[in-house]
Amino acid sequence: MTVAGRRLSFLDFGGPGRPLLALHGHFGEGRTFARLARELGDSWRIVALDQRGHGLSDRSSDVSRTGYVEDAAAVLDHLGIHRAAVLGHSLGGVNAYQLAAWFPGLVDALVIEDIGAEVDDDLSFSLSWPHRAPTRAELLEGLGASASYLTDAVREYPDGWGLSFDPKDMNASQQQLNGNHWNDWLAGDCPALLVRGSRSTVLSAEHARDMAARRPRTRLIELRAGHTVHETVPGEFAEAVSGFLDSL
Repeated sequence: MTVAGRRLSFLDFGGPGRPLLALHGHFGEGRTFARLARELGDSWRIVALDQRGHGLSDRSSDVSRTGYVEDAAAVLDHLGIHRAAVLGHSLGGVNAYQLAAWFPGLVDALVIEDIGAEVDDDLSFSLSWPHRAPTRAELLEGLGASASYLTDAVREYPDGWGLSFDPKDMNASQQQLNGNHWNDWLAGDCPALLVRGSRSTVLSAEHARDMAARRPRTRLIELRAGHTVHETVPGEFAEAVSGFLDSL
């Protein structure tokens, strides 16, 4: 689909079930939710967006909160979906609960994966990653320890191997994401599941408990994982999401 002359790519896993919009984190893309789609089967129709500047979606100089949230709303409108559950990891988690706050008629449930109502992170380490490498192996070597969670983003281009996003965009996006978003977290009252990785360095246990306590109809669970819960323990994550969604 095209929004303001800019391509937005998404995966629609289909099926007869209720719609679930899935929003990935920085460095990710929609296909990170492919296993979740398989696990949920026909109960839920997962639509997984490549958010602006990620995957097959076009880059944008606008990486503001408004830009991301309006993209999510535009995808639902494009598909004729008037109400959906929304799941978001990290960047996508803030986008999800801001979508619920700003477009309350669109969202009937939230699943927020390992991100807080206050965000303060730094992605400047990614600026040292190679832009291009002659081979895939050399690119992965240049990415060092980060390669393990970037393999889905590796692409072959006419001038060599690189990533499907620009680290400079990711840094600018993170700076726009940092801040206090309590008003948006507390604005909605739809049912919510907050999933924290027990080894997360992004969302503390104390902050997660505070988020669940202050927002009505919010359930908190912790799974034995770091920040990327859906990738580290995909089966347990899918079971938790399925149990929550089936209870609505």
